[in-house]
Amino acid sequence: MHTISCVLGVETSLSGRKWQWLGGNMQLSSSATTSGDDIVDQLLLARGAPTEDLALHRDPSLRSFLPDPSEFRDMDAAASRISEAVMCAEKVTIYGDYDVDGATSAALLIRFLRMLGHDAEYYIPDRLLEGYGPSGEALVEIGKQGSSLIVTVDCGAMAHEALAMANDAGVDVIVVDHHKCSPELPRALALVNPNRLDENDLAASHGHLAAVGVAFLLAVAIARTLRERGYFKDRKEPDLFALLDLVALGTVADVAAIKGLNRAFVAQGLKVMAHRRNIGMAALIDASRLNRSPTCSDCGFALGPRINAGGRVGESTLGVRLLTTGDPEEARAIAEQLSALNDERRAIEAAVQEAAEEQLASQHNRAVQLVSGAGWHPGVIGIVAGRIKEKTGKPAIVIALDAETGQGKGSGRSISGVDLGAAIIGARESGLLVAGGGHAMAAGLTVDAGKVEEFGEWLDARLATAVARASAEKVLKLDLSLAPGGMTPELVETLERAGPFGVGWPGPRIAVGPVRIVKADIVGTDHLRLIAAGDDGRSFKAIAFRAAESQMGQALLHGSRGRKVHLAGRAKIDDWGARPAAELHLEDAAWAD
Repeated sequence: MHTISCVLGVETSLSGRKWQWLGGNMQLSSSATTSGDDIVDQLLLARGAPTEDLALHRDPSLRSFLPDPSEFRDMDAAASRISEAVMCAEKVTIYGDYDVDGATSAALLIRFLRMLGHDAEYYIPDRLLEGYGPSGEALVEIGKQGSSLIVTVDCGAMAHEALAMANDAGVDVIVVDHHKCSPELPRALALVNPNRLDENDLAASHGHLAAVGVAFLLAVAIARTLRERGYFKDRKEPDLFALLDLVALGTVADVAAIKGLNRAFVAQGLKVMAHRRNIGMAALIDASRLNRSPTCSDCGFALGPRINAGGRVGESTLGVRLLTTGDPEEARAIAEQLSALNDERRAIEAAVQEAAEEQLASQHNRAVQLVSGAGWHPGVIGIVAGRIKEKTGKPAIVIALDAETGQGKGSGRSISGVDLGAAIIGARESGLLVAGGGHAMAAGLTVDAGKVEEFGEWLDARLATAVARASAEKVLKLDLSLAPGGMTPELVETLERAGPFGVGWPGPRIAVGPVRIVKADIVGTDHLRLIAAGDDGRSFKAIAFRAAESQMGQALLHGSRGRKVHLAGRAKIDDWGARPAAELHLEDAAWAD
């Protein structure tokens, strides 16, 4: 264990944080002080990779991390029933959620079944008209239209009433989900979910998987079952690796923890994505104006939001249609439509964000930030909740109230150490919510308008201690510090070798300094741009997004003349100039004198 010490002696930064090492002390005078391999190893160790498994984590592969799907409860039953449907040519419908995880999960199973020679149909509910999760009426109607088997993906774990209706109507339903479960499970033919409370330890250790990851494991199990039954005696076995681009996109965009199996999914999936064999995925990349192979960040900030835009403010089926089409022209048209919807989503989101922040300003100091408003678009409340969480450092729930129904649809985002999904389930079981569920970092709910205030007070009482504990000491964890001369494209490439990065496997943070601020100005919408120069004569660009009005931003804009400062953030490649350069995406700063 390393002794916890302040990096560069920073006890309180300009944003009020203490700087500490994430792993060991890597204070470098230049990029050449320590070899690239040593830096990568230290990054891996700091993120929890065992010393004996460093080689596996340098290049995470499915062979190293994929568990036996049979370890998961109901997996074999689900694989057997779907295999039977394939062999008997039964009509199957995939019932997916309207977000990117639901869309990629549904697309994965549809494409996989096509590889097996079986054309499945799909059903994606409308966010505004039907809400989250399978409805009993829809399941029964799908059964009446001839589907003897329905597979729900990214939903269903808490759909007790809906699945009971389907069961009573004689419709077989298999649930493939990753959201938190209650002790009593709904009446499904099979429920595959690593977050079942009765899972064994190995399966439960995969509770961080997105639904699309669980769907991939199901595809592996189905292929094995069909192989055992002789289905491939005269047929070509499906190329499961070809589906990993969908797994990578859904995993990153759903903000699943990038650790263990998910690292392998994303690392290998990005390689598949670069080959552009999925026509819809290629069109999505082009519509996002990416002129290179997509990165983990692109999945979260460019590709994922476009798929989500269909379910948020447009037509809920667009994502699945795009990711399953074989027609390049249709793919191009849908991808452009999703880009336009994403622009519309941004405008709607900005309006809700402004109204939500006005409401927050008049509230008392709550442990959980909760705001609600009539007429707010339900399709953007999750994004706004995420923005509020980032700005305030507290869990946030945003509720869109509907005057006609007298109810509100809510979406929440949490902070590390505060299990919001469990709290939402607790509130539902206490009678405060009509419906609700989710996982530790994100949750959704339906609440009667008259109970919003009571619900907020209940949340404060339930989570105040956890939020206080998580917020007790604001800390910025750093991986290494260096002089400005060490800010090179080669350093960025070295740091990226420890990826892919995301929740649970954070991208490396570095401290650079001491530097003088040569230039500071505001660009775009509230972005702070800096030119920093060190005593070694080297300079670099830094940018802090949406930070110009923050305490740190104002200090750097108006109080840095004649003072030296340490800058902290993530090193990235700036390829706008004649040749690539390293720039710093600034997250914090501290005076060096």
